[in-house]
Parts: sequence; structure tokens; C-alpha cells
Amino acid sequence: MSQDKLADWIENWFHGRNQKMMVVFFGLEACRCGYVSGIGIGPIAVVIEINDWDGMQKVMKYIWILRCLRGSYCSHSYKIKPSIRRLLTSGIAMNNSLGVAPIIKAEPTRGLVDEPVKLEIAHLVPNHQVTLHSQLLSEDDDRWMAYGHYISDSEGIVRVGQDESLGGTYTGQEPMGLIWSMKLAPDNRQEMRLRKKNMTAPLTITVSVYDGWISSNFDKDVVLASAVLERFYMAPGTTRLEFKEGRVVGTLFLPPGPGPFPAILDMWGGGGGLFEYRAALLASKGYAVLALAYTGHKDVPESKEVFDPKLYYFEEAFVALNNHPKVAKGKVALVGLSLGVTIALLMAAELTNIQPKCVICISGTHLNIIWNGNADVIEDENEALSKVKFTEDGVMIWKYLSFPFTKVSKFIVPVDKIRCPLMIICGEDDQNCPAAESTDEIKKMMKAAGNDHLLTTILYPQTGHLIEPPYSPHFRITKFKLRSINKTVRLLWGGTTKPHADAQEDSWKKILAYLEKHLVHEHPVVIQSNL
Repeated sequence: MSQDKLADWIENWFHGRNQKMMVVFFGLEACRCGYVSGIGIGPIAVVIEINDWDGMQKVMKYIWILRCLRGSYCSHSYKIKPSIRRLLTSGIAMNNSLGVAPIIKAEPTRGLVDEPVKLEIAHLVPNHQVTLHSQLLSEDDDRWMAYGHYISDSEGIVRVGQDESLGGTYTGQEPMGLIWSMKLAPDNRQEMRLRKKNMTAPLTITVSVYDGWISSNFDKDVVLASAVLERFYMAPGTTRLEFKEGRVVGTLFLPPGPGPFPAILDMWGGGGGLFEYRAALLASKGYAVLALAYTGHKDVPESKEVFDPKLYYFEEAFVALNNHPKVAKGKVALVGLSLGVTIALLMAAELTNIQPKCVICISGTHLNIIWNGNADVIEDENEALSKVKFTEDGVMIWKYLSFPFTKVSKFIVPVDKIRCPLMIICGEDDQNCPAAESTDEIKKMMKAAGNDHLLTTILYPQTGHLIEPPYSPHFRITKFKLRSINKTVRLLWGGTTKPHADAQEDSWKKILAYLEKHLVHEHPVVIQSNL
């Protein structure tokens, strides 16, 4: 039965009746349309509750609208809910004479987290407002989301890499804006970080398209189409091994193949624990990478033992990695972030038994804060309060705990002793530590010592402390656990979302190029691993 004949049949059958009935109307092309349960597949029905002839008149109004469509839509009463009314009267399907549901094309749908994704949405109404929305659920059950407002072109297409977002969590021409601009959902707990724990499983991101420009209550609106992206830190064939040798604890990632591979000792900051995602991603580029645990981990020795003045724990870690059968001996680099910077600089300057090929420091200082065998930034809360600053909202600013810098030599890392290439990356708006100011001091010290030719510095404006792998969300303020006083505080890390995202993308490219330059000669590295 044609759509017009079905409409006539419904009108004749109900004419003159005054009773509560249910009308179920199926469009001829319903099976090819996608507006059910937000998943974009399956036949759709309009279910309308009728109480009297006036109600019937209203029903017929919508039936006549439906005659113009090549698909159909759902509601739960003759008072069509707003999301469906938009679709019926001025939305996607009303003007889509082909009756083809919108579709999201993503390339690749599976890839490493640093791989750009090309997104295109087709079969939209030409020159029409739509909202693109992304969402993921973290391993901590936190919901992250982003969205952008677009206008389709004359062919009913949105090309995210070419078209501008006119509103949302990001604006402008941003191919990866739906990922790097992610924020915690409004109904979620706030001020958390997104940190991957299970390296063998991907980050799963759902990208959806909605009719019109919307900014909230996405779960209550109709999804026109959706696609799922899987973002991995480990490329296929990469091996993850728990590492325990002597006192040294960590996780070792190895690329596929017999090796030997150039290697990296990867050290995170004073928050403690063992974070693996940067190491896994670097291993996916062809390096053997040891993510080193050195504080706040149940299997790591006490702080006095780890942070002894001779740095035995860190020397043992370097030697163990250098001597691994799958590591190219003598081709080991150091990478540190935050407190990891201090440790990397100390290792390069003070440990004469190791020879790192290069050192990469991200968001740290040349201050030796572990000189007394303790890495705690705040041991006495009352004493620290005299130096800690606060925002109007009571968020802690730690930058001034160590700035202005002391002139006492035992508190300063002797960077004048460094004899290997050194790259320093930092943000000019780092509110956690004086990284930019420290970079200036390191320049002066190395220039006076005549080894400044080894130094490469990269400073990013409006960029904060937490410079992560590319397309990671920006964390300006988060909660932070102070183990020394068993208290959780709110910390200001700094940065502005867009410039910070640009810095993460650019710095990652420079890190990979720097490692290739100083580690890779006869050991070619796979720069991009496709899944």
C-alpha cells in the first residue's frame, strides 16, 4: 500500500468516530531511516494517541506532513514532542527527498590516540544547522563530552576538517575539536583527569549528529546518526610486560620484532603511582619504553631509599633497561614530566656511570626538591600556606612554593655538568611550577658553562602544566591527593584550552622528531602505526 493510500485509509477509517484510538503510521522508506533509540537503524513509527475528532484533525495535519516525507518518525501522543516536531516541520527528513538517513564517515575508526581522524557527515539537509557531539565513558565511570555547531553545505555535507564550528566546546576549523575539547559532562563529578589505565583496551568515543543547534540534554534529543571511534595507546604487536628487577618496578613496552630497539626511560610526576599511556604510545612508534614507578606505589621502596643523594634507584633502572636483551645498548633516552624533570636532570648531571643519548623535560624545574630524600611538595600544611596562593574560588596555586628561586647550591641541579642533548618543553601559563622561569635560569647556567649548544627550549603561550599526548583534554583545575598529609586539594595547573591543545599536538611532533634524531640511526623507527 502506498503512503498516500495508507493516509487516506486511516482518515476514512477514523472519520466520525469519537473514541480513544492509537494510530501507527509507517513510512514506505522507514527501514532506511534512522531515528530510533539514538542508534540510527531500524523501522520507525509515529504513534499518536487520539481522544476526539479535534484530535483527529491534528493527527491528519501530521499525516499530510508525512505524505511529503520519504520516511517517518516517532512520538508518544498527538502532541508531538519538540524534537520530533522539528524533524517533521523543518528538519533533516522533511527536506531529504531521497529518504536516505544521515551517515557519519570516519577515517580511521580504529587508530592510535595521536592519529588524526577525518570526519564527514553526509545526507543532511543542505544549508542546515546541525550539532556534532562526542562522548566517552572513562574507566573511572566519568562521562566526557564535546560538541560543535555546524551548517551543512549546499550538498548536505559537513566536513569537520574543512568546515568551521560556529559554537560549542570549540569553534573554528578544528578537525579534532570533538576530542581535544572534551569536558566532564555537567551532571558528572567535576575536576577529574582522564587517564587511561588499561593499555590493552581502547578509548571508545561515540560521535553523533543532531538536528539544529543544541547545547545540553543530548540524551533527550533524537540522534540522526552515530559512529564509534576506538583510540588505542598500543599498536598491534606491541607487548606489555610487568617489570621487576632488583628494586626497580615499572612496566616495559616492546615493539613487535626481534630488536634490539632504541629505548626510553619514562618518568611521570610527584603524584605517584604508575602511569603507562605515554610509554605505550612511544612504544607504538618503535621504541622499547620502561614506565618507571618511583613513588606512591606499593612495590616501590620507601622514599628515603628511592630519593637517596646517590640516586641508586634511578641508576639501577637505567642500567636494567640498557642491559635488556631487546634494547640497543647505549641508545637510551630519558623523558620526564614535572618531578620527573628534576630526576632526569639529576641523572644526566650527576650519574657518571650512565650516558643517556638525550633528555626530554616537560613542565619541570632545575630545583633539587629531593635533596633530603623526600619528594613531598607539602610536608607541613601550615608552613606551606605562607607560600601557596589561592584563586578566588579557593584553588591552590603551587607555582610560588619554589619561586623566586633560591641561590643555595644544594637546592639547584648542576645543569652545567650535562653532556648530552637536552630538550625543555613548558607552558608560559604553568601555575603548578615555575617551568618557564626555570628554563631561563637553565639557559643562563648552561651558557656560562659553555654547554648551551646542547640545549633546545620550546615555550608555549597560554599553556599550562599538564602537557599530555596530542588530543588529550585540557585539565586546568583538578583534584589532587597529597599523600604526605592525606588530604585532597584543588590545584590550578593553568592554560587555556585551545592554545594548550595546540601545544600538546605540536610538542608531540617535536618530541618524536627529537627522539628519532638522537636515538635512531641503524634502527629505523615506525613513526605511524595504523590499526
